[in-house]
Amino acid sequence: MAAWPNPWLPLLLVAALLAFEDWLSTPSCSGGEPAPDLAAGDLRAMMVADLMLLGSDATYADRFFRDHVTSKLFTKSIQTTNPDMIIVLGDISARGSEHNESKWIAVLEQFEGILGQYSSLPLHIVLGDKDVGECSSLDGKLVHRMAKHLPGLDSSGCGAFEFSNTSFVSLNAVALLCGDNMLRFSVEKVMEKESHHFQKKRLNGADHSPLGSENGEGVGAHSWRQNSMTLGSGPVLLLHIPLHKSQKSDTGVIGVPMFPDGTVSDHPLVPPSSKQSGVDGRRLYDQSHTLPANSTQYILQALKPRIIFSAHADSFSDYTHPDGTREVTVPAMTWKKGGMPGFAIATFGQKALAIRWSHWI
Repeated sequence: MAAWPNPWLPLLLVAALLAFEDWLSTPSCSGGEPAPDLAAGDLRAMMVADLMLLGSDATYADRFFRDHVTSKLFTKSIQTTNPDMIIVLGDISARGSEHNESKWIAVLEQFEGILGQYSSLPLHIVLGDKDVGECSSLDGKLVHRMAKHLPGLDSSGCGAFEFSNTSFVSLNAVALLCGDNMLRFSVEKVMEKESHHFQKKRLNGADHSPLGSENGEGVGAHSWRQNSMTLGSGPVLLLHIPLHKSQKSDTGVIGVPMFPDGTVSDHPLVPPSSKQSGVDGRRLYDQSHTLPANSTQYILQALKPRIIFSAHADSFSDYTHPDGTREVTVPAMTWKKGGMPGFAIATFGQKALAIRWSHWI
């Protein structure tokens, strides 16, 4: 048997591998607002997105290397930031729309394994386009099968909850891309109900009624148009698809257009000739990386969000909409999208809000 040329070489290789792994799993860059000291009732949430897990379809190499490194990313990040909860802003699965129920459960179990000792932290998962499919394949029954395994989501993939005196609403934003899909109308109803709830809460401090209950008196197709809420008085909004961003011209910013009929119509990129046939329209929807301008206006007017967190991107973004609403887009926490994996930490204080972000090279 041939002897090692240097008896210390195996130990040096192991040490080098451990050092590389430690370097790889340590955030190399961070920024944002200074993290305030937490007071009673304050909340610190870790925002991640686009994990693109494969569940039972993952190869041994994928589980051994990628899951191991991702687990270390979470461990180091959680130990450093000490969040009260974790929010996944969609695409926890790489191809969830192709999974049956058992494979979808395997994806959630894979994520639980990645979190390890921190899997007991409160968790909320938003559905993304990789999870539920694009418009041409978006199916209400599939969404229901997925959502029932995610606490806090209704059958349309939307949710509303409160944690440490902070109100959250998560929407199935994929459905808002799909003009004639029935799920889109279900998401609109959720927005109407939540708009009514926050207006009522503002008036008399009423407790939050469970999502899906039938006591939403006064909620109608256009109730958001009479919205009495002030800017930023609504919930923290969680989406996978970012909102439409206004374009700049030589004369200034072109704001999101108003749609006085109060409905979410087809994507503005879809030519009128294809709106009826649906074929070309769906193709354009599927290629979109932001919500339509009219869906954006609907959301901003109906919910008056305190802040919006979105994903579906490979880089961090902090954008202020023309009405003053702030939207933070969180990059993918995987190298599969081609960007630098990262996450954001949001601290929700009673009077202040601070966002910090970190990513790896």
